[in-house]
Amino acid sequence: MKPLLLVLIPVAEAHRARIAEHFEVLYAPNARMGADRSCGAEQIAARGEQIRAVLTNGSVGLLAAEIDAMPRLELVCALGVGYENIAVEHARSRGIAVANGAGTNDDCVADHAMMLLMAAVRRLPFLNDGVRHGLWRDELPSLPSISFRRLGILGMGAIGGKIAHRARAFHMEIGYHNRRPRDEADGRYFADVQGLARWCDFLVVAAPGGSQTRHLVNEAVLDALGPQGVLVNIARGSLVDTEALARALREGRIQAAALDVYENEPAPPQALLSFPNALLTPHVGGMSPQATAASVQRFLDNALRHFAGQPMVSPVGAS
Repeated sequence: MKPLLLVLIPVAEAHRARIAEHFEVLYAPNARMGADRSCGAEQIAARGEQIRAVLTNGSVGLLAAEIDAMPRLELVCALGVGYENIAVEHARSRGIAVANGAGTNDDCVADHAMMLLMAAVRRLPFLNDGVRHGLWRDELPSLPSISFRRLGILGMGAIGGKIAHRARAFHMEIGYHNRRPRDEADGRYFADVQGLARWCDFLVVAAPGGSQTRHLVNEAVLDALGPQGVLVNIARGSLVDTEALARALREGRIQAAALDVYENEPAPPQALLSFPNALLTPHVGGMSPQATAASVQRFLDNALRHFAGQPMVSPVGAS
């Protein structure tokens, strides 16, 4: 008999068919990423005693109360790398394994980060719209480039490292802040975010979400980044203080911001919508056909190994 799997996130039909080859699937994607949990709640109430695995992501997560409503649950997987809203410690206390999709969409996110940076620095949305209204280059001031500039990376994990690798192709000087220096990191280490922001021209946020990193990019960091600085966030919206960012943009204390993630998503960040120098994309940095296929395959690799009594490929918090 196939293990019963509860899926709390949208998964394309073709990928669901692949998963269904190995699991009985209860498909109950939450409509608004953690805000409306009615779909999953109905399935848990109806069949919670039979569910043995859950597929979710960092945004939707899985609450401790939901875990407790599934007494046979033994595996929770995040489709992407993030797991900030999964009650990991509670799951572990019950002997439940937790895994994620680390490494499956790193290249896609790094590509998106560089695209956002270049689009913000070169004012791509403004130029694209302007041409449609008769704009020509003679009416514009000279726009800066990113080559031979200083790039600060907040969070030198796998994605941060891939961003640094891409930036080197533009002859950029790399600095980074992490919980601790990394011997293999490509760049200069800064012990605090404010010091990194003061040093760099552009600051890319690539650190994990969660309570420990909430509003790590605050008023002081934005002031340190300065009026020619550009902020890019492809990590989690909680790392950036939205209201502080809005004030910095309004007062010209930074040049621009480009965000793929924001607080309270999927609702758009109302405080930023009026700024032409705030470039927004709808949390698609890690989404491509290639990245999604790799993430689904990683879930299957982890889940099938778990149920076969073998070590998983990417367990969360493995030492």
